[in-house]
Amino acid sequence: MKLQSNTSKFNHGKCILDHKLGNVMKNSEDNKANSTVILPNDGDYLDFGGSDMYAKIGSVDTNGRFSVAHEIIAPKTLAAPLHYHQNEDEYSYVIKGRLGVLLGDEVVEAEPGTWVFKPRHQWHTYWNAGDTLCHMIEVISPAGFENFFREVAEVFDSDIKLLEQLNEKYGLKMNLESVPELCERFGLAFSEM
Repeated sequence: MKLQSNTSKFNHGKCILDHKLGNVMKNSEDNKANSTVILPNDGDYLDFGGSDMYAKIGSVDTNGRFSVAHEIIAPKTLAAPLHYHQNEDEYSYVIKGRLGVLLGDEVVEAEPGTWVFKPRHQWHTYWNAGDTLCHMIEVISPAGFENFFREVAEVFDSDIKLLEQLNEKYGLKMNLESVPELCERFGLAFSEM
């Protein structure tokens, strides 16, 4: 595995990262853990039209505690209809661009370096509020919901009934009728199924 840096060795958790040589070596003192380095384009790539996602860390990696995805949203694009999680909390960290979020009735615009908490049992949606790509990290707890994204990517541009079945399977309520109003209100586009 190659790392893109030219700094010297340092101990990071259970791995020693040799940046100068570009290698990852297990720490011989404690190599029982499965420490991992995840590079920028690693993970399952999922294409949702105006929103791309890399599923980075999943349930298998964290014993079900959380999952992590890197999402890239096209400018002025709604990423999802208004929806409600029965089982998961979501934490979004903006890396680049400007993220718009509707949390209940509150509208938030988050700049790089900002975290947005989207608790379970709260209607919410999000979009790219800027004119350039928006990159964000999504942490979902507990894990498992990353599989919803994988399954939706497989049926994207298919029958809406399949989406409804997935929503039920994953405890997600989704208001598909919210899309036209959200797009008009915030000046957005949406890639429909």
